[in-house]
Amino acid sequence: MIPEEVENRIANYFFHNYLPNEVMMEVVDKLLPPCIYTQEEDLDFDELVRGAIEIIKEQLEDKSFK
Repeated sequence: MIPEEVENRIANYFFHNYLPNEVMMEVVDKLLPPCIYTQEEDLDFDELVRGAIEIIKEQLEDKSFK
């Protein structure tokens, strides 16, 4: 099994280097307000991840990476 830290680093690299800017901005626009206005211990990380994945899947539908 791949350690979680390694998965997180790979995901972080992909997110910042391959995600189109408009998709990244939409994800940031969705995630930033709750992260700014909510204490970290009160954040629902699962909900934040689901919201980001929903945006990414919708925006990248029918696109391929090479």
